[in-house]
Amino acid sequence: MTFTEDLYVQKLDRCLYDSIIKFSSSLLIGGIASLLFFKRKRWPLIASGGFGIGYAYSNCEQELNKSFVTYKIE
Repeated sequence: MTFTEDLYVQKLDRCLYDSIIKFSSSLLIGGIASLLFFKRKRWPLIASGGFGIGYAYSNCEQELNKSFVTYKIE
């Protein structure tokens, strides 16, 4: 692989780890909220998991798009 491919693979690895961390931590927070405030309902788990995945996706998208620099030719 070339140097740019190595950087791209490293960014994808960081995105994967970031997604796992954000999803699991948001599920933990949703589980605690479900136990303490919502009488063991499932929707806080689903909502918090969705927020975690959405936030991780947004971060990954920004990180991967940073690597593509566009130049305006006049």
